[in-house]
Amino acid sequence: MSTDTAVRKAVTLAVPQDKAFSAFTAGINRWWPREHHIGQAELDEAVLEPREGGRWYERGVDGSECEWGKVVVWDPPSRLVLSWQISGEWAYDENLWTEVEVTFTAEGPDRTLVELEHRGLDAYGDAAQQMRDMFDGPGAWQTTLERYAEAALA
Repeated sequence: MSTDTAVRKAVTLAVPQDKAFSAFTAGINRWWPREHHIGQAELDEAVLEPREGGRWYERGVDGSECEWGKVVVWDPPSRLVLSWQISGEWAYDENLWTEVEVTFTAEGPDRTLVELEHRGLDAYGDAAQQMRDMFDGPGAWQTTLERYAEAALA
């Protein structure tokens, strides 16, 4: 029997739903934390291809690329699901599958609730709780969402 290891975070933005979605997706390179990369080189660009089946990856300052996962659901401006295929050793693992779902709910014409859920962490096996604690901890998803919120309002 698996337990719920999902990490859930939320932020409310004073922007319309379509702007919130666009800032998260097309604008990902503006807000993605530079220290959150798995390649050997420093992060030059975080890339999210805007379609189902699109790549989610990083490009290093040396031109190298490291996969992070795929775009599983592309439903602008309300929903995005990404596979997160990064192991506990911070390397891409095509056999590991967890999901990051982000929903964008309009709460009026100029206000959007953005909810992020990183689920399927049982895929980490014995390290599931440790990974959950890390994703739920300081500097992880909450900080990342706060950086996104600042960029979306800029």
